[in-house]
Amino acid sequence: MRNRKRREPDPFDGILLINKPTEWTSHDVVAKVRSHFKFSKVGHGGTLDPLATGLLVLLIGKGTKLSDRIMGGDKVYEGVIHLGITTDSQDRDGEVLEEKDASHITREQVEAAIQSYLGDIEQIPPMVSAIKKNGVPLYKMARKGQVIEREPRKIHIYSYDVLAFDNPLVTFRVKSTKGTYVRTLAHDLGNDLGVGGSLDELRRTESGPLNLDKAYTLDEILECDRVTIGEKIIHLADMLHSGDNK
Repeated sequence: MRNRKRREPDPFDGILLINKPTEWTSHDVVAKVRSHFKFSKVGHGGTLDPLATGLLVLLIGKGTKLSDRIMGGDKVYEGVIHLGITTDSQDRDGEVLEEKDASHITREQVEAAIQSYLGDIEQIPPMVSAIKKNGVPLYKMARKGQVIEREPRKIHIYSYDVLAFDNPLVTFRVKSTKGTYVRTLAHDLGNDLGVGGSLDELRRTESGPLNLDKAYTLDEILECDRVTIGEKIIHLADMLHSGDNK
C-alpha cells in the first residue's frame, strides 16, 4: 500500500485584512484581489455596503473555512447620521423621500433617544438589502418600487455612543451582534426624533477579534506580488491555534 504524501500547507491559506475604500462593493474587492494574485479561491467575512469603508476580512484558499467564525463575531462601527433626511435606502446613496428641519434637535435629545436601542432589540431589515424573499433579493424588488413586509430580526446592541454632535450631523460608535443594519439604526433614530435620518458615513473598525488597525489599504495590497503578499496574510494555522487571536 502506497504512503500518501502529506499536503504541504499553502502559504496563501488564511485571511487578509483590507481597509475597504468607499464606492467599492465587497465583491469588487474580492474579485480584484483574486484576479490580481491569481488566487483560486477568495471570499469575505461579512459584506460592507459601497458607501462604507473599513475592515473587510478576505478569506483566501482554505481560509474560507473560517467564514462562519469571522461572520459570527460582534462588530464595531463608527459613522455619521444626517438628521432631517429620509432616503429609500436609509443612507446617502438612496433617493431622498423626505426632508425636515432638524435644527431644534439637541445632543441631549439624541443621547436620550439612543438609550432605547441598548440590549436586545428587534430590527426590521431595509428593503434595499440582499435578504431574499422567495429566492429574490429585496433590493431587486425595491428597484421596481415594491415594498413587502419583512420579518423583524433580533439583534443585540452592546453600546451606542454619540462621539460628536454638529447639527444635523451625529457622529457615533456602535458595537453590535452580527446581522445589524447600521443604516436602519440611523433611519429609526431619526424617526424617533421626529425628523427622519439617514446614514451619511460608515466605517467598520472591528470584526470579532480583528481590528482595522491591522488592515492594509487596497493600494498597499495591489502593490504586492505573490511573494510579498504572503507577508500580509494571517495564516490559517495561526488563526486556528491562537484562540481567535484573542
